[in-house]
Amino acid sequence: MEITNKVANSKLITINLEDYYLEGQRVIFDIKDWLFNNQVLKEKEFREHVKSHDWSQFKNKYVALTCSTEAIIPGWAYILITIELAPFAKKIAVGSLEDLETILYAETIHSTDFSDLKNGMLIIKGCSKKPVPPNAYLLLSQKLQPIAKSIMYGEACSSVPLYKKK
Repeated sequence: MEITNKVANSKLITINLEDYYLEGQRVIFDIKDWLFNNQVLKEKEFREHVKSHDWSQFKNKYVALTCSTEAIIPGWAYILITIELAPFAKKIAVGSLEDLETILYAETIHSTDFSDLKNGMLIIKGCSKKPVPPNAYLLLSQKLQPIAKSIMYGEACSSVPLYKKK
């Protein structure tokens, strides 16, 4: 009796979000040290910090701008930093590294043409070695639902059905 690998012979298409991971170093830039008592943004001093900082150290990096204290930071402060940082960084976002990663995945998923998967039986792979934020799975499922015949989550041998076209 011959053993048949039903998974290998199935029409299931696995989509691994790791394949859409943008390579490059991710860093957090915390502005708390540029605040008076780590709490108050004084415009003149803040502008001096931004102007005199060596932004070239962020060349080809993905940067998350944050303030790790409870300070209230005006919106223009992050924009001012971004203007100086933009010539060096690959991408800049306000928030955590997960926020940054979510933005990177959102842009990648949005710009990817999945039309070749039309009417496909799709599995969104669940395990990953790279940092895939939870929102990336949601964004991908929203992009795939209008074109997929079915969407599952996990591995081909143990997937969870999520969507089936009616």
